[in-house]
Amino acid sequence: MGKTIKIDDQMQKGQYELTEKMGENFDPEFKPELSPKELLELGVFAGKYMTDCTDEFPADWFENAKLSPKKKDISLNYYKVDASLPLKHWQEKGWIHEEDPRGWFQWYCRYYYGRRLPQEDQRQIKRWKAITRHAGAIRKNCEPGDLSCRKKQRQTLLHWAYDSREM
Repeated sequence: MGKTIKIDDQMQKGQYELTEKMGENFDPEFKPELSPKELLELGVFAGKYMTDCTDEFPADWFENAKLSPKKKDISLNYYKVDASLPLKHWQEKGWIHEEDPRGWFQWYCRYYYGRRLPQEDQRQIKRWKAITRHAGAIRKNCEPGDLSCRKKQRQTLLHWAYDSREM
């Protein structure tokens, strides 16, 4: 806690302070099922999302991460489908905050790491809670344990730290 983290990647330069211990003291309404490290190991965002940010976060997050430094590789996603929208779409919808120009997952990584931005944290937690609609669709339309059912929705949930593998 109280540690300054330097940001130096292709989209952002600057710094922020860690005010909480990593993985602790989350908002009581925010209960992600997977850590950033687990998500990166399972395969999210076609391996491209964090390739120039590895110096910002703990090295062990990337030891077994499925990354593709040159371009998106859908085969790296856990469900082998593209469940991402282009960054431009996120920007047009107003989903991007200047502190986290890559969007929700960048916010989550920094939140998990220990950064807190109270107003932005509440906005992102509200967005995270709204994604559960995809879990409802999986429960309604898929047999329990059928990971081939609604793969795009399952990959979307995974991007948001929900684990649909047990549904």
